[in-house]
Amino acid sequence: MIDKIALILAIIGGLNWGSIGIFKFDLVAWICGGQGSLVARIIYTLVGLAAIWCISLLFRETDNIEEDVSMRQ
Repeated sequence: MIDKIALILAIIGGLNWGSIGIFKFDLVAWICGGQGSLVARIIYTLVGLAAIWCISLLFRETDNIEEDVSMRQ
């Protein structure tokens, strides 16, 4: 479950960075009332932590992930 939440947050961050790079538009800041707002800073922090968590996905054994998925079904 944590993996899915981390991936969703990392995707949100990637889409936000894409909108900044292409359109010079920070969607998170726009929704939250500016980059300096507390809510925006919390979102940026959560996205950063999620990205750090996602690094662990690169080094996991795929056999373990497949076993976890088969056990849940």
